[in-house]
Amino acid sequence: MSSSCFSPGTEDRAAGGGLINRRWLLKNSLLAVPVGMVTTQASSDPLRVPEWSSAPGLIQSQYGQPSPFESHVTRPVLGLFPEGFGDGSGVSFTPLEKLAGTITPNGLFFERHHSGIPEINPDLHEFVIHGLVEKPLVFSVSNLLKYPMVTRTAFIECARNSYFNSLDEPQQRSAGELHGLIGNAEWTGVPLAALLEEVLVNPAGSWLLAEGADAAKYSRSIPISKALEGDVLIALYQNGERLRPEQGYPMRLVVAGWQGSMSIKWLRRIKVMSDATHARDETSKHTLLQKDGLARQFAFELGVKSTITTPSFGGPPVREGLQQVTGVAWSGAGKIAKVEVSADGGRSWADAILHGAILPKAITRFAIAWNWDGNPSILMSRATDEMGAVQPIRTDWYEPYAAGQIYHQNAIQSWGVSEDGEVSNVYV
Repeated sequence: MSSSCFSPGTEDRAAGGGLINRRWLLKNSLLAVPVGMVTTQASSDPLRVPEWSSAPGLIQSQYGQPSPFESHVTRPVLGLFPEGFGDGSGVSFTPLEKLAGTITPNGLFFERHHSGIPEINPDLHEFVIHGLVEKPLVFSVSNLLKYPMVTRTAFIECARNSYFNSLDEPQQRSAGELHGLIGNAEWTGVPLAALLEEVLVNPAGSWLLAEGADAAKYSRSIPISKALEGDVLIALYQNGERLRPEQGYPMRLVVAGWQGSMSIKWLRRIKVMSDATHARDETSKHTLLQKDGLARQFAFELGVKSTITTPSFGGPPVREGLQQVTGVAWSGAGKIAKVEVSADGGRSWADAILHGAILPKAITRFAIAWNWDGNPSILMSRATDEMGAVQPIRTDWYEPYAAGQIYHQNAIQSWGVSEDGEVSNVYV
């Protein structure tokens, strides 16, 4: 590779493989360098007036839409699950590799349905809290909208995320298809704890059964202690606008940091009980089968995890020179404390820069400068949360589990970069 006045010296490197010390990055803006890309040749008349500046444009609209030049930014929709699409069940993925920042746009937030999306008239929908309570209450949507609301940023992640990265052979799929059963949003609604105070819970009530209004009557058991801690919200808004139908309109639970399936959509009732219900989807699924034949149940919290989104499979080839490696990290236990990146398959690691506000149980974006020399490389990211949990390597994560175990897989992701700059999913 040709030398450049912007190339950092050996003392500026944070690890092997060309990762750059973040102090150097802070002193030397990447905006001033070619970022490893081929620059576009300048126009022979750079000050000419382009055609779109020669006449008035479109008028304002009642609801904004993305630019038609961004029409490729969509959710991949796949039939991963045995039940297929015949009964309305299915899944779509957040296209992580096509997004920046940490907030997932509403139209790109992943979906998982067990019996399709019900079309609910909010004027007719009712939500009830009953069971071991002294004062059962029924809430209409208009009634809930009158309550004092709070706003919290939190991710929702399907416990089956990393489905494709759990198979025996690495699948050549995008970062979104490998890890995109997750979305991060600003949720606004009523804390469930406030409503539980109103119904006067019986001291024997230690569990909640939450059930949706979809045809599957999807339900999960939730320890009441989680709700009383203030970590459960009855959300009515997502990123400032009313929930969309695929996200649970007119109301859903948001159970911060725990399995996404517990954040019940189209919420219709919560029953206070003395024990867990052992519903179908928390016994036949969402259990962790071990090699000793025993299965762990009620492993609710989602582990610390990260993935590099750029560069990644499906994106443009990597080119020699200085560029940015970026991705996202999250933990169900709290805040992300640090993210390390390796460009040599895990032999050495460098601390990435964490961008923006670092919030508990929310996505955090990380980035690091990388000066690629054109030799084959393996990029990896490793997150650590504020509780000290460290994202494990694949072999360590799989060690206690039986073959085929896929729930809660949070192992380190590895991207191989070939001499020609092509990126592929590899197992290390």
